[in-house]
Parts: sequence; structure tokens; C-alpha cells
Amino acid sequence: MAVRAVRGAVQLERDDAEHMQEQVGELLTAILERNGLLADDLISVWFTATPDLHSDFPAAAARALGITDVPLICAQELAVAGAMERVVRVLVHVETGLSKAGIAHVYLGAAAGLRKDIAQ
Repeated sequence: MAVRAVRGAVQLERDDAEHMQEQVGELLTAILERNGLLADDLISVWFTATPDLHSDFPAAAARALGITDVPLICAQELAVAGAMERVVRVLVHVETGLSKAGIAHVYLGAAAGLRKDIAQ
């Protein structure tokens, strides 16, 4: 087993706690499924949210999925002029047998435009 990092992001339609939980939950579920991971494979999860998102913590979506024994942290993304709005990004550290090249980074919806080089 190796420690790997999986990237992902999703753009929200609006700053609403329920919508954030739904969309971030979908992102986390896609990361797990596309990489053949279980919650037990998670080491830690870093979330960032753009400054225009303040209705809830993105980590609340992980807790709602039952990810309760993994360290989670939320931070604010840099406020860069012209950057995509209402984006939650995630960096998930996992234990996996996958190679670096075998990792599926997940960018949902419009957020796929953020990293066209690695988005699946």
C-alpha cells in the first residue's frame, strides 16, 4: 500500500448549506467510487472553499456520509481576481495500491475546467 493524494472540485450553483452538502457529498462519493476506495482507506481530507461560500463547512458533507473517524479540515481558497466562483476543492490522502498514474482525480460539472490536465 502507498499513500496517495486525490484531487477534486465542484462548483456550486448557490451558497446554500443543503446544496453544499449534496454537491460535496456527490464529489466525495465519486472520488471513492472511481478509485475503488472505502472510507477506511482515507487518511485525511482537506477542503477549501472560495470566499463567496459561507453557508456551511464542506466537511459537514463528509460527516453526513458517515466519514466520522477521518481528520477533516476546511480552509478558505485565495481570493484571486477572475477565479471561478462558488468552488469547493478537496485534497484526499488515501492508502491504496493504485499508482500515481492510476489515481482518478474528480472534477464535477464546470469545475472540470479548473484542471483539464487531470480531470476524469
